[in-house]
Amino acid sequence: MVIEYTEKTIEHFQNPRNVGEIEDPDGKSMEGNPACGDMVSLTIKVEKDKISDIKFKSYGCASNIATASILTELAKNKSVDDAKKISWMQINNELGGLPKIKIHCSVLAVDTLKSAITDYERRNGLLKEDPDELNEKNIRQRLKSVIDPQTGADIISKNIVSNFNHNNGEISVNLKICKDYESSEVIEDEIREHLETLNDFESVNIKYSCK
Repeated sequence: MVIEYTEKTIEHFQNPRNVGEIEDPDGKSMEGNPACGDMVSLTIKVEKDKISDIKFKSYGCASNIATASILTELAKNKSVDDAKKISWMQINNELGGLPKIKIHCSVLAVDTLKSAITDYERRNGLLKEDPDELNEKNIRQRLKSVIDPQTGADIISKNIVSNFNHNNGEISVNLKICKDYESSEVIEDEIREHLETLNDFESVNIKYSCK
C-alpha cells in the first residue's frame, strides 16, 4: 500500500526541527509502543512559565518524525497552559492532513508533550490533578487518544465507545462495533496501551456489540 504524504509532512520528515535532548531539562517524557515501533521522547525547558526550549527524539516512521517536529514548533515559546491546549487535530491540520492510518502519530506527539509538562509540574509541586489517577475523567481522556484507523477520528468522538466503568482497578469498556470490524484489533491494543499505565490498574475488559 502506497501512503501519500503532503509536501509539508515530507519536509518536516527530511528536515526535522529541534532534534536532540536538553541537558538538565525541567520536564521530560517518553511515550509510545516499542512493539509497533513508534516512540517519541521529549525534553523541555521552562522559563517564566513559558516553554523556552523543546527537543525531541523519534523512533518510528516518517509521520512520527514529522508530527513530533511540527509539535516542537507549535509548543516553543508558548506558555505552559497554552501548550497543553495543542491538539492532535491542530498538528494534523498544520501538516496539511495525514493519512487516516497515520493520525495516531499526531496523538502520540501530543500525549508526549502533555507527559513532559506533567513531569515539570510534578517536579515543581504545580500539579493540580494527577493525570494517572484511575478515575472516570482520566479514563475518558485516555480513550480520546485512541484513534480508529478507518475513520481517522478518536473512539470517543465517533461514539464507538458506548460506555465504560471501573471497579477495584478493573476497567470495562463497551464498544459499539463488531469483533470482526476491520480495525478492532488495533483499537483494542490501543485501549489497553493507554489504560494500563493508570495508577492501581489491574485489567481491562473490552466488550463488542454490533447494535
